[in-house]
Amino acid sequence: MSEKSTVPSKSMVPSRFIFCVIVVSMFLLVLSSIFLLQFRDHSFIPRSVFELILVNNTSFYFNPNTKKEEDMLSPFPSGDKKIQAQRPGELDCQVFKSSQKLSSIEQQRIMACDPTGALLRVFMYDLPPEFHFGILGWKGSENQTWPLVDDPKLVPSYPGGLNLQHSPEYWLTLDLLSSDSGKVVRPCTAFRVQNSSQADVIFVPFFSSLSYNRLSKIQGDEKVSANEMLQEKLVQFLMSREEWKRSGGKDHLIVAHHPNSMLDARRKLGSAILLLADFGRYPVEIANVKKDIIAPYKHVVRSTPRAKSFSHKDRPTLLYFQGAIYRKDGGIIRQELYYLLKDEKDVHFAFGTVRGKGIREASYGMALSKFCLNIAGDTPSSNRLFDAIASHCVPVIISDKIELPFEDILDYSDFCLFVRAKDAVRKGYLLSLLRSITEKRWTEMWERLKEITLHFEYQYPSQPGDAVNMIWQEVAHKVSSARFDLHRKNRYKRSQLLVKTD
Repeated sequence: MSEKSTVPSKSMVPSRFIFCVIVVSMFLLVLSSIFLLQFRDHSFIPRSVFELILVNNTSFYFNPNTKKEEDMLSPFPSGDKKIQAQRPGELDCQVFKSSQKLSSIEQQRIMACDPTGALLRVFMYDLPPEFHFGILGWKGSENQTWPLVDDPKLVPSYPGGLNLQHSPEYWLTLDLLSSDSGKVVRPCTAFRVQNSSQADVIFVPFFSSLSYNRLSKIQGDEKVSANEMLQEKLVQFLMSREEWKRSGGKDHLIVAHHPNSMLDARRKLGSAILLLADFGRYPVEIANVKKDIIAPYKHVVRSTPRAKSFSHKDRPTLLYFQGAIYRKDGGIIRQELYYLLKDEKDVHFAFGTVRGKGIREASYGMALSKFCLNIAGDTPSSNRLFDAIASHCVPVIISDKIELPFEDILDYSDFCLFVRAKDAVRKGYLLSLLRSITEKRWTEMWERLKEITLHFEYQYPSQPGDAVNMIWQEVAHKVSSARFDLHRKNRYKRSQLLVKTD
């Protein structure tokens, strides 16, 4: 009997060898990827190389040599497909899912905001608390300028009611304070730098709207209000700063969202980029669309969850309006419309305030209405537009001079109806127009509303595509435009200086 061979089969050798090669290769690939990610800022990595980063099972490309403005914009919510199509390849230095538990390595990768990857580098003055959180009643320890923001639950809250609608400076300040924190999950759109020479823009953290609302009345023996004194102090401070002198204030960002905020200082500080609700109470040489930014109001009604938004057939009210009816200036149209519409059976047109159950009633009424009126008041804009958006109630805008936030990115005609004031007051015109809108067309606008609602949400911590991130993008656009103008002016100026020097 012949002996059974103990030599391995020839077919087994190459298969085992290939398996080992594959395992070793995969291990080396993972190891090299981790190495590159951990040392991505070192000079030996080519700055033109794009790195593929995987966070929470989501991949996106990060460019270590990212240029600002045009080369990198923060991402929009995944539901906003229209904007995604308009802005392919938009980036942010973080992608996250707050509901998932993260490993320690992933947490570091998400939370650490790299200034070289931020869309905007911002220098913020360390103004005393009397200009910002002190107005909220916050008192830190001796020599403490800012509250601790690592825990959102411990951050000083902003007062509710109508105060809340003019609060962009509060949310922007919190976003900057948390930008270099390793404990707050936020998109790396704007990053606070400590050296003003490294900044794209200088942020002035003055809660001007709250100062107007709370400190405008003269107290006791005062000759001027605390609000006016703060503005005077602010002007003196800024005029003494090298940062202001260097640019004449053109690279400074000042928030004056309430139409009456900064009344005493606005002419002296009008060269800065102003963040406003509208241009209604500003002369064109101080505020205009080329230089300044329109920011949304913070809506006061509760947001309607997308899954719980009522469809066309479940909204019995055709048209909804509740608010102040008798206004001055452009708001006179409100009372004209009131007398035209108040007796229509499927229209709710009534006086209302935020007091008592006013906000709750408005939230309920808008959520059950197909269309919501946004009519000019004392100024061209009002909070009502953003209440309607939060309620997924198709806005009907009757304000001929209104300026809208983010209109360079959003096409409002996709989810709003615009009616000229002269047409709106013609008897029967407005209701005839609304009743001619088919269910299909209304549903298209409703679906679009649900996609873009996040762009008008202020929150802390901020999220990709929310109001805070959208505002920072607008600031980046303005800074880019201002830099473009400056460079054009310097074309011959520097050449002439060289000739004189020679």
